[in-house]
Amino acid sequence: MHQDSPMPTSPDNEGRRAARAPYADALDRVAARDSLFLTTPGHGRNGEGIAHGLADYFGERILSLDVPPLFDGIDLGVDTPKDEALELAAEAWGARRTWFLTNGSSQGNRMAALAVGTLGTGVVTQRSAHSSFIDGIVLAGLNPRFVSPNVDEANGIAHGVTPDALRHAIRMHPEKVTAVYLVTPSYFGAVADVAALAEVAHEAGAMLIIDAAWGAHFGFHPDLPASPVTLGADMVIMSTHKLAGSFTQSALLHLGDTEFADRLEPALARAFMMTSSTSENAPLMASIDIARRELVNSHDAISESLENIRHARAQIEGSEHYRLLSGDFLNFSDVVDIDPFRLPIDITATGLDGHTIRGRLAEEFAIYAEMATATTLVVLIGLGKSPDISRLLDALEQMRTENAATHEIAEDESASAIPPLPTAGDLVMLPREAFFAESEVVPAAEAAGRISVSSLAAYPPGIPNVLPGEAITEETVNFLQAVAASPSGHVRGSVDPALDSFRVVRDPKAAESSL
Repeated sequence: MHQDSPMPTSPDNEGRRAARAPYADALDRVAARDSLFLTTPGHGRNGEGIAHGLADYFGERILSLDVPPLFDGIDLGVDTPKDEALELAAEAWGARRTWFLTNGSSQGNRMAALAVGTLGTGVVTQRSAHSSFIDGIVLAGLNPRFVSPNVDEANGIAHGVTPDALRHAIRMHPEKVTAVYLVTPSYFGAVADVAALAEVAHEAGAMLIIDAAWGAHFGFHPDLPASPVTLGADMVIMSTHKLAGSFTQSALLHLGDTEFADRLEPALARAFMMTSSTSENAPLMASIDIARRELVNSHDAISESLENIRHARAQIEGSEHYRLLSGDFLNFSDVVDIDPFRLPIDITATGLDGHTIRGRLAEEFAIYAEMATATTLVVLIGLGKSPDISRLLDALEQMRTENAATHEIAEDESASAIPPLPTAGDLVMLPREAFFAESEVVPAAEAAGRISVSSLAAYPPGIPNVLPGEAITEETVNFLQAVAASPSGHVRGSVDPALDSFRVVRDPKAAESSL
């Protein structure tokens, strides 16, 4: 047997298998050889010549690990270390098959849409889906209808979807629904009832895709929510880099062991080839392999981390002016659990807008929060991490007292206030047809009522506010311009940074033959 071949699975070697990171180990063995590389990458895996700057900046170790694909002893042939790493990942998360993604969960979302497109075009998607799934809808030519999540209007927080809401959305779709795409956990840490939602989707003959980008750590400790892969979802996308410790841009797509698996597996394999690079980044894949190993073997570390989180939560709740909004999440009918590693903090006591606070924290205090709404600041804590929350609370207090002393909000801060989340316009044209339609750029003042060619999503968190084929509303224009003007805001897909212009379908009559 090849020295890098997977060990046979048995009770005796399960522990040894779980303790390995076969892809990362194989990469390390190659890096340790005294080899002459006359191949790509051009840096030659050492710091000589043109790679001198890279070596000075990153160190030669990272160069030696940058091994090209189709390399003997790593990923060339059958029963390779990469094959074993993928099998171990599928076992760890409870999947039938798993793919390593080096273009992030965005790649997984596009893969999912393309795979669905091989089986039918009717999809129901949560309105608060990530913009990359909307990209997939365009690529695959899908016909979407939407199910709205429960929304905490006071704080601008979108949660999840109830089974009843999903059932109604499926019934209202004019086509046979092939797939349902939902998001859980939410950007704020609310967890939906995946098992019940899977039952509703499957009753309708539709597969369930779960965007669990924020839930890669679920299922690895009894005090954490279960992995959606084990709750009946047919496809699950996870960003291991978000909380599970792998490098930025690394992620996973899991195929559930469900009745749809036989049809989905070949479609996903083709979609993977269409969306992945033919020069996948070896350090990114090694980081996924190592993150899986650490998750599987980190019960005690996660326990310690959860205890630290409890102290941090108590510190926030015990402060005079701030509280955690996640305590209210279970009052919403769609929420069955919360992710303890995401801390949504009510910052209204500061008298300042959350986007302003997020920007000032970074600029003045070197504290970087994940995202904000007008009333809420969301911070996250990685597994095994114990950051000093008092530093954050002290910074919030300083801004609060400074603002209270002046009894007014500075001009630049008041200008950054964000209006409430806008109601989406009507979908009047299939997204793919709108995307490829003849277009023109019009001033923002003339955009309301026109059909968007672009997917426009306020970042953070990246939820599309207008889709290709949707009518642009005046409130959406106002919302996106306010986000673009905020200190930490950005609108993905915009014609210009300030949202002074919008790209729209030139001939509105084109919509008449679309839907």
